[in-house]
Amino acid sequence: MPLATTGDLIGRAAAARSAVAAFNVITLEHIEAVVAGAESVRAPVVLQVSENAVKFRYGSLLPLARAAVAAAEGAAVPVALHLDHVQSDGLLRQAPDAGFSSVMYDASRLPYAENLAATRAAADWAHAQGLWIEAELGEVGGKNGEAPLDAHAPGARTEPAEARAFVADSAVDALAVAVGSSHAMTTRTAALDHDLLKELSAALDVPLVLHGSSGVPDRELAAAVAGGIAKVNVGTALNIAMTGAIREYLAAHPDAVDSRRYLTVGREAMVRTVAELIRVVTGTTA
Repeated sequence: MPLATTGDLIGRAAAARSAVAAFNVITLEHIEAVVAGAESVRAPVVLQVSENAVKFRYGSLLPLARAAVAAAEGAAVPVALHLDHVQSDGLLRQAPDAGFSSVMYDASRLPYAENLAATRAAADWAHAQGLWIEAELGEVGGKNGEAPLDAHAPGARTEPAEARAFVADSAVDALAVAVGSSHAMTTRTAALDHDLLKELSAALDVPLVLHGSSGVPDRELAAAVAGGIAKVNVGTALNIAMTGAIREYLAAHPDAVDSRRYLTVGREAMVRTVAELIRVVTGTTA
């Protein structure tokens, strides 16, 4: 089917007090697994390509983006493309022609005033191109190999009044909020601040996004969606599933050399993970 748009998928989910799962992809196997997993539970999904994934692909966006577009157009469920954690203005400007309907512009590393100025400039450009734009306020932490930020450290949580002003002044369409999760967690032990999430949901009139969701237990994820999260970002969980399955296969088949054999089991492990997380996020059963 034709490419869906992220704004449409998230807007519908937010209106229904539900959420859409958004999965970060690195390889063609990731893309195929996300689409297959979403099809298996008949749910819309967002394919995300991060700036770090582009760097991994020798700095070229188009090969992975074109594969994602082809997979999305061949899918039996709505699939949208999102360019994630963009810090480079050059990469940002490649988004429309590469098939992306949305971007997450990440200036959260900057002091508030600089974050706001950079995000507003990105939002003005994105909207002129018809792109839906997400930003981040507070620090989710755990990116680029850094240690997860202590949940009680200054700046680690999104403050509701500041968030309201930021959204109004930046004109973004969605806000990623820091409520206790962290990127790149390999254990599902994060405890979210649901009282803060409730305050943020009441204070803001744009959809809220949860980053670092791989480290959040199912019950916490479901509660976060009930509390106002409309987009749930997942990345590390796919890598855990893929790598674990491949390790197990190679341990059982030490003489294996055909990459199709172990990539198949890695891809199928990701399909199962995608389906399971979509069920949690959408509140559906098998």
